[in-house]
Amino acid sequence: MKTSIAYLLLGSNMGARENYLRQAEELIEDEVGEITRRSSVYETSAWGNENQPAFLNSVIKIVTNLSPKKLLHQILLIEEQQGRTRSKEKWQQRIIDIDILFINDDVINSTELKVPHPSLHQRMFTLIPLAEIAEHLIHPILKKSIKQLLSECHDKLEVKKHAL
Repeated sequence: MKTSIAYLLLGSNMGARENYLRQAEELIEDEVGEITRRSSVYETSAWGNENQPAFLNSVIKIVTNLSPKKLLHQILLIEEQQGRTRSKEKWQQRIIDIDILFINDDVINSTELKVPHPSLHQRMFTLIPLAEIAEHLIHPILKKSIKQLLSECHDKLEVKKHAL
């Protein structure tokens, strides 16, 4: 069975945000793979729809034996276990949101899964925690390091470390 390295973005902007992030990490360790690195937790105004509470976000690096499709399926189950309900509208409040940023240096472009995450290079709330744990990681499509993508990002939302 192939072992993969994946980077996941965790986010929450409802209720006990810190608890939802911690619970997501525990479920990921139980059901997906070992967390080998974790960023600090950052607070950011909501992106896309700013008329909602601020998000807490962090990035984790995991080692998993799951295929990309099974990884996505398991992450969706974890979100559901935590009480997330999906709506057709984009950028709504959520108890938990788990995005796959990278899986190895794979490029996946299916209807259900796009890796690398197509918007990660446009979002400071993703790049800042990702750079904290993997600044030299190279984006397999853009051929730039996370550090370089961060320096080129035009997103103006303030991202600040959150004291837990």
